[in-house]
Amino acid sequence: MKKTGQKRLRTRWRKQDTELTLLALPTTVWYILFCFLPMFGIIIAFKNFKITGGFLSNVFNSSWSGFKNFEFLFKSNDAWIIIRNTLGYNLLFIILNIVIPVTLALMIGHLHNRRAGKVYQTMMFLPYFLSWVVISAVIWAFLSFDKGIANQMLIQMGSEPVNWYMEPKYWPFFLVFMNIWKGLGYGMVVYLATITGIDSTYYEAAVIDGASIWQQTKYITLPMMKLVIVMMFILAVGRIFYTDFGLFFQVPRDSNSLFNVTTTIDVLVYKQLKTATVGMASAAAFVQSVMGCLTILLANWIVRRIDPDSAMM
Repeated sequence: MKKTGQKRLRTRWRKQDTELTLLALPTTVWYILFCFLPMFGIIIAFKNFKITGGFLSNVFNSSWSGFKNFEFLFKSNDAWIIIRNTLGYNLLFIILNIVIPVTLALMIGHLHNRRAGKVYQTMMFLPYFLSWVVISAVIWAFLSFDKGIANQMLIQMGSEPVNWYMEPKYWPFFLVFMNIWKGLGYGMVVYLATITGIDSTYYEAAVIDGASIWQQTKYITLPMMKLVIVMMFILAVGRIFYTDFGLFFQVPRDSNSLFNVTTTIDVLVYKQLKTATVGMASAAAFVQSVMGCLTILLANWIVRRIDPDSAMM
């Protein structure tokens, strides 16, 4: 006997379900083909992979190597340097790529001249579309020892020219600046879209109550942006063991003098491929993926403990 008043749940397939399924089908197929099926390749990290024929036959016929492919990453003499650079730069990038874009988005959001705001937004977003190869050529035009603009200016001021590609002390600042400069527009657009979506009646009520611009920002804009900021933070933490290969390899032009300040896990794997095996590269990518998954879960757990409504999971 069912309890009185208890409703019977019925599941029916409706026309709207069909439309939504068809809408999601291309994305689902894409994820299956390019995200889930390639995960089978993880097995290469635990095998002595040799290319002799077809891919599947190579995978199954290659002998197991256990964790030998992981040794070159952890037993390398430069292990501490690459881990320090990878984590150190990424921590700076995570903090600065949230603080600076949020600040600029708030500034542009308060501009009264909308046309000027669109111009500034477009100018800041353009570097995002440039490749690191193009950017490295531009930087070479500035920092070249013989004909670089920077050294020409130093000579005009009576100073000695600097061989920038032989001086490691300058490059942490260069790399941080270039990363922020290139990615600033993308992050700012995300936060600016959030600001645009805030209901204007909140600000109208605040103005009536005599709230200043800073008070409106502190008590309306920032709380409304909190969810997006936390989401961007968690996603950035998930890639803390990855670095932009173009930034750390193309921009310094693979200078051996800059090894201690420009070599990260991705750069080391690329350089090791000249003498290492495919299994070693797969092992490094596997470690990055696992550690990235753990860090994103840890970051989400910390956020959930502090503010459950802002957590992604």
